[in-house]
Parts: sequence; C-alpha cells; structure tokens
Amino acid sequence: MLGQDFVSHLPKAAGFDRTDFDITEIDSVRAVLDDFDIVVNCAAWTAVDDAEENERYALAVNGLGPKNVAIVCREIGARMVQISTDYVFPGDAIQPYQVDDPTGPNSAYGRTKLAGEIAVTDALPGAHYIVRTSWMYGQHGPNFVNTMQNLEKTKDTISVVDDQIGQPTWTMDLVKQVLEMVELDAPPGTYHGSSSGETSWYGFAQKIFEELGADPKRVIPTTSAEFARAAPRPAYSVLSHDKWASVGMNPIRNWDAAIADAFDKGTF
Repeated sequence: MLGQDFVSHLPKAAGFDRTDFDITEIDSVRAVLDDFDIVVNCAAWTAVDDAEENERYALAVNGLGPKNVAIVCREIGARMVQISTDYVFPGDAIQPYQVDDPTGPNSAYGRTKLAGEIAVTDALPGAHYIVRTSWMYGQHGPNFVNTMQNLEKTKDTISVVDDQIGQPTWTMDLVKQVLEMVELDAPPGTYHGSSSGETSWYGFAQKIFEELGADPKRVIPTTSAEFARAAPRPAYSVLSHDKWASVGMNPIRNWDAAIADAFDKGTF
C-alpha cells in the first residue's frame, strides 16, 4: 500500500517487492541495492494477529530484514528510511507519545517492529530515519476504508469500536512528508509520521460513511471487549508531532481533511 504510492509519486524510483529479493537474506539484499542514495523500507509483516502465533517469522521480516537493508545502505553510502509503527508503545498513555518516550510494545507485531528500529539505529547511526506511523489507508491493498466501503454496501448497520484512539493516516500524505524530510536533509533520528488530530475507529468510520454519502448513524459504537483478537490493540496510540518544528517542517495535516481529500481525488 505505502510502497506503491512512493513509486507512483517518484516515476524514476526503483521499486522492489518480495518477488525481486528476500529481505531476510543479506546477499539477496546486496544483489539489488547497489547504487542508491536513499532507500525507503516499506516491507513488513503487518498481519498483527498472525504475528502472535508466528513471531519468529514476523521477527525475520520486521527485525532482521531492516537490519540487512541498513547494513547494505552503510556499505553503499545510502541513507535509509525505516517505516515503523505506533505499536512500539504500550498504548496506555493519556497524552500523545513523544519520539523519545519509553517504548513498551504489548504485541508480537510491536516487539518485532521495535527490533527493526533498534537494528537500523545500531547499523546506520548517522544516516537513518525511523518514521512511525499509524492507522494507514490508501489506494492499494486492504485497509479500513475499503472495509467500510464494502460493509456500507452490504449491511444496514455496522458496529465499530469507540475505545481505541489513534490517527488515521493517508499513505500519500506520509509519502510527501517523508520526501520533504529527505530533501531538507533533516537530522537522522526518529520522527512521527501520522496525521494530526485524533479520533476513534468509530469516529473514523462515521467520517467514511459521510464521504460515501451514507448516513453516519448507521455506524454503531461498541467496545474492544466485543471483538476478541489474538493481539491486543493500543487503547491510545496518538503520536506527538513536536519534532517536525525543530527541522523546519509542518506536521501532516488533520486526519479528517486528509480523508475528505482522498475521496475528492478519487482514491476510493
């Protein structure tokens, strides 16, 4: 979902997927990354619930994979952008997480993504960007917006959790933010690349229904307890954007303006 938007936004960029090489094998990474200035790693095991039963495999993709990419970037003199997640935090905060707040993931997915952050930082200390994002949606691949579209067509009402708070983030907004950061040669380190503002999945679903021209009252609030999941979901995973000002950049715009724009531009 994110990788395709990077490639579409940069016609001269080279895009690779798992049919081209194996990110968990460093020689395979070396075979394709040989002459680049910037490498953006969007590859990840993102099946949050499946990771609970397959943490070893998720760790290979989310931890070892980024380490391999970082090592090769060091060898070829490239900077690296590692896409990470709000799941590296415990999700029990009462105010937005700062970039240097203590981490403490409660899921296998979060643990493996944190391992990737640490590996990239260690292997490429002076030439890396860790960009944490959250609740991504976009034109390519399954996501919450697509799910709501399908349910709106087939269900009279739908129940959506109202006790998980986060920041829905359009992939195209994240692409533009990352590219501006790279072009400005921002200092290496960790940044939070999520939309401004905050809402619940219920609030997000209501906004999607509005954009579809459907009655948002058809979305019914419910609790996380009503949906049994293998992996725990963060109750509050809002990310702070204070660091952007220190590098002369504005944060990503508010989430509700972004989803309206995404519909206006025919993304969905």
